Amino acid sequence: MSNPRRSRPPTPDRSVRHTPQAPTRAQPLSPGERVDAHRHDDHQIVYADSGVLAVTTDAGTWFAPGTRAIWVPAGTVHAHRAHGRLDLHLIGLPADDNPLGLDAPTVLAVSPLLRELILAYTRSPEDDSPERGRLLAVLRDELRSSPQQPLRLPTPADPRLVAVCAVLRADPADPRTLAELGRATGAGERTLSRLFRTELGMTFPQWRTQARLYHALLLLADGVPVTTVAHRCGWSSASAFIEVFRRAFGHTPGAHRPAKVTPDALAPEPSAGASSPA
Repeated sequence: MSNPRRSRPPTPDRSVRHTPQAPTRAQPLSPGERVDAHRHDDHQIVYADSGVLAVTTDAGTWFAPGTRAIWVPAGTVHAHRAHGRLDLHLIGLPADDNPLGLDAPTVLAVSPLLRELILAYTRSPEDDSPERGRLLAVLRDELRSSPQQPLRLPTPADPRLVAVCAVLRADPADPRTLAELGRATGAGERTLSRLFRTELGMTFPQWRTQARLYHALLLLADGVPVTTVAHRCGWSSASAFIEVFRRAFGHTPGAHRPAKVTPDALAPEPSAGASSPA
């Protein structure tokens, strides 16, 4: 996908929380729990080892199941939302420490080694021992070799695109072609096709597939059966859905069944925002 739109730099806004230092820690999030819009002066690595984590900026939504992490550059205004119960692992890096050389949010593949490094580094954030410093050095090396993943759903700005994308986000199974959607929303097919490429950096079929995969991840995190997810998201069969999902994530949808938890392990109902800033 070419020319992804970068997250816009933050503008002064009293409604956006500013936490200069990005925290390094682990914190649980309940299903549906949010961390409202905020920004840091540091870079941040955001990882959830279960469920699905969505990070949203004004440029779009980046989504990551347990095999992916999200890089959030310094200064980016962003919000988190948990889909399914998850443990959120956060690692802050100074603004002059950018091992990836990235200036826009990016989803990264998480290898088994990188996963263990993230879990270990966030386990004792107050530890300033030389051993932990060496752990961070290995983590940074592993980050550099992590493949970038196109798990992003860009947010449109043009009203004609907004109308079409809203239809498909409300019902990913809507089978209408771009021409049919254009007639329903008052825009021409050629114009819409051009806008998808120039504004969102992808074709209409690519955006529709991303929207369907995102919706599928959310349903899977809620424990919806794979066959039901396939039909709700617009695939003609479970096998067709499984093949597209496997190509996108490297494994089948069955790997995303939520872990069973006991009633005592369940957190209270989430409030409007997380209790701790991220």
